[in-house]
Amino acid sequence: MSNILIVEGNLPNENKNFQNSGIQTHAESLKESLSYYSKDITIDVFNPCEEKTFDKIIPNIKKYDGLIWGGSSLNIYNDCIEIRRQIAFMKECFKNIKKILAICWGMQVAVTAAGGQVKKSYNGAHIGIANDIEINENGLNHLLYKSKNKIFNSPAFNFDEVVTLPSGAVHLASNKINKVQSINFKYGISDIWGLQYHPEITYNKMITLIKFRKERLINVKKCFKDEEEVQNHINLIEEENKRSSKNDQMLELKNWLDYLKAA
Repeated sequence: MSNILIVEGNLPNENKNFQNSGIQTHAESLKESLSYYSKDITIDVFNPCEEKTFDKIIPNIKKYDGLIWGGSSLNIYNDCIEIRRQIAFMKECFKNIKKILAICWGMQVAVTAAGGQVKKSYNGAHIGIANDIEINENGLNHLLYKSKNKIFNSPAFNFDEVVTLPSGAVHLASNKINKVQSINFKYGISDIWGLQYHPEITYNKMITLIKFRKERLINVKKCFKDEEEVQNHINLIEEENKRSSKNDQMLELKNWLDYLKAA
């Protein structure tokens, strides 16, 4: 039996908006994806944004064999108390949890807490999908990518990117939007596997998120000029969804679980 802590990165009001629209929170998506691979897991969920202190969790944090820190609609460079709490909690995790899978926002928090830097992506955003992620030689020799195709597509949704790696970090994969699509680094007692994309989230959920955020994507983020362009993009993701294999898409999650169970 493995004990896993999932950290929810979204603010409570964002999760409420998700739930009111019939969309799983990112923690719920993670739990569902983990259950696909194993029923022999105990999962707790913690949201640092909701806690003024970590007194309730820190005394028992060493019981967790691993931590998965998922996505968020936040931007790490926007200074607010909720983001500062998340960075502070990641630093506590570095002291207490040996194996961390940091996904998208989770990787950005981990990188920031370890002294790296995240900025708005220079080459644009991933809206529901990241195309042509290429594993480099370091990645091909890493357990994260065991049995993975060297070039692949993946669900993804991000506007920001890692621009400065923590000391000692190993770069594993890239695409034309984000040079840093995955990394591995050690900090404190933790071995952190970081992904900028979302193997644990389905393309169907990504399509739902695009529809949910449509007005913002057009009028605020300026990612699309109109609803027709949004729909054309959704059509492309639907085609990718038809071609993709669930096992291939979520292989990084399986590989991390295998690593978690290894001595």
